[in-house]
Amino acid sequence: MLAVKSMDVRENFKEWCNKVISGETLIVSRPKNENVVIVSEKEYNEMAKARRNAEYLAMLDRSYKQLENGESISFSMEELQAMESDDWEPTEKVLNWMERMKHKDE
Repeated sequence: MLAVKSMDVRENFKEWCNKVISGETLIVSRPKNENVVIVSEKEYNEMAKARRNAEYLAMLDRSYKQLENGESISFSMEELQAMESDDWEPTEKVLNWMERMKHKDE
């Protein structure tokens, strides 16, 4: 990791870009400690992917906890197909689940 002043980056932008492309991370110091970090597009994409993966894993954890706590409902393919109908009304199974969820929040 390299730290440089913004003036140095302006004067030698191509050189600093080449260092970043070859794997260095560049911290550009600015007034009032409003620094920026320059990374290669490859490294940025890896960080973005890691963030998306972490968000996805957190969502899976929440879903698993909901499943463990009985906060989920499952349907057969026939039930799902019936729900596509314009005149479908909630079945007893759905109404019971909705009632359980309502009381869970109280």
